[in-house]
Amino acid sequence: MVWISRACWRKYGNFVDNLRLYVKGGSGGMGLPRLGGQGGNGGDVWVVAKKDLTLKRIKDKHPQKRFVAGVGSNSSIRALKGSKGEDVQIPAPVGISVTTDGGRVLGELNREGDRVLVARGGQGGSLHSGFLPSKGQICQIRLDLRLIADFGLVGFPNAGKSSLLTALSHATPEIASYPFTTMRPEIGKVMYEDHKQVSVADLPGLIEGAHMNRGMGHKFLKHVERTKQLLFVVDVFGFQLANNTPFRSAFETVQLLTKELELYKEELLSKPAILVVNKMDLPDAEEKLRDLETQLENQEELSQLLPEDMIPSSFLQFKHTVPVSAQTGLGLPCLKALVRQSLEEQDAVETEIQRTQRLQELRREIPVIAKPSWGQAQSSWETT
Repeated sequence: MVWISRACWRKYGNFVDNLRLYVKGGSGGMGLPRLGGQGGNGGDVWVVAKKDLTLKRIKDKHPQKRFVAGVGSNSSIRALKGSKGEDVQIPAPVGISVTTDGGRVLGELNREGDRVLVARGGQGGSLHSGFLPSKGQICQIRLDLRLIADFGLVGFPNAGKSSLLTALSHATPEIASYPFTTMRPEIGKVMYEDHKQVSVADLPGLIEGAHMNRGMGHKFLKHVERTKQLLFVVDVFGFQLANNTPFRSAFETVQLLTKELELYKEELLSKPAILVVNKMDLPDAEEKLRDLETQLENQEELSQLLPEDMIPSSFLQFKHTVPVSAQTGLGLPCLKALVRQSLEEQDAVETEIQRTQRLQELRREIPVIAKPSWGQAQSSWETT
């Protein structure tokens, strides 16, 4: 198991989802005291969202990980107003959260073209500064990638998430014969006949204690945050990570996954969720499915039989429970239809909420003028 863990780390190293950079704004240019000339401001450093880019490509292209903007030009007899130093733009993939080393969020890049100012250039020398320039800002920043997808696949190793993503979409995640088969997050696109697309993120399998960063817990769980909905994937026959770890039934697996998400960030459980019960092509799967459905109907009562540290504070109510076989394709058309339906229902609710909020804002913006009653003295609104 130690060897497997090392292999996971080595392969995951090819996928970079966090990058630390040194950034420095350009210094301002010198002023010219005898003519009152003003030096140019230093250049700024920006992080800009670009398509078809990865943090690994940035790391490989800029191994020094240093970005310094240009210095403002000095004021001179030929140009009393010095020109601004050249700005530096750091390209970054969409889905980046830009933070300081201390964790303060500077901004997020959710769409192509979004940009965040990370280091401002210094002011050029002028009368107010005794014609002496100021230095540009210097700081260490982090580019933290959180995948943006409609659905995130959540499950323990070997639940069949990678096989399910392959069957649903054109993604080709690495699949191996040992438990930690998915080495890096993958995004697949589920295509529909009317050309509608739904993005699904396959996240490497969690292990018990992922919320405490066991295995590679935080690296994986953070990608769940930006998905609109969750697809819980469980093996209908249960799961056992290794010979020296306890066997978990499908019902226990659901509760453990819920607990891990809850302990990492409780808000994740507010996302709509669909339960996918995989490996239904195997013998006796129907009987196991009926047991699971009965247990899910009585979650609160049956959870009392579980160890206390496995019991979530609130139980997920899945919108749908869908039995499938990623190997044979059983149940996949139904799953695709329900995935789309669930998203469209969520979009409709969010659109209605936005419409209601906008109407309330408009009502607050439009002043209400009271009309005078007939036969009564007119109020001060009347012009004299």
